[in-house]
Amino acid sequence: MTAPRTALVFDLDGTLIDSAPDLHLAANLVLRDEGLPEITFAQARSFIGKGAANLISRVMTAVGLGDDPDEHARLLAKFMEHYEGEPANTVLYPGVVDALARLEAAGHPMGLCTNKPGEPTRIALRHFGLDRFMQAVASADTLPERKPDPAPLHHVARALGDGTALYIGDSEVDAETARRAGLPFALYTEGYRKTPISELYHTYIFDHFDQLPDLVARHGASVEA
Repeated sequence: MTAPRTALVFDLDGTLIDSAPDLHLAANLVLRDEGLPEITFAQARSFIGKGAANLISRVMTAVGLGDDPDEHARLLAKFMEHYEGEPANTVLYPGVVDALARLEAAGHPMGLCTNKPGEPTRIALRHFGLDRFMQAVASADTLPERKPDPAPLHHVARALGDGTALYIGDSEVDAETARRAGLPFALYTEGYRKTPISELYHTYIFDHFDQLPDLVARHGASVEA
């Protein structure tokens, strides 16, 4: 009997890569240039999940700038100038590449669903050699909708073909996206989540990517049964 193949859709920041150091640096370079107080690493980490525009909104609030749309657009553009380069301080989470290679060898199609803007997404995937695994990608500018709207997740799942799909992410946004999409969700517990696991929608949990291939195999067996 052929082993069941599950389409796997991954989040990026906080799931495959820890990009908080570069996001923190880019935000503070903008603030420094503006003569404004810098934010802490903990603040920057807590602002991640809903895309760069939301991050800048959170930064503006944190430093007392209010929410003027023109000022937001100006600061977002400056932020992207700093952030669109090679990810100097971003790292892969342990075991990611080996896990993806094992999942690829097992025949599982894989894709990416992220609120990260398109160009930084492409740069990060290429920089870490993850682009070879991803057969479909939805970034912040692929569709009008962004997570937690389920449209980007459905878009990637459809692109990977008919059959079952499993979403893998780390955050409240990812859990809500999976819930709205009606898809099972594997929660990576070592990312940017702030809410207790018990309060988040999830089907599985794992704390190291070494565990993911076996988790996916168990999921496929349960679906087939």
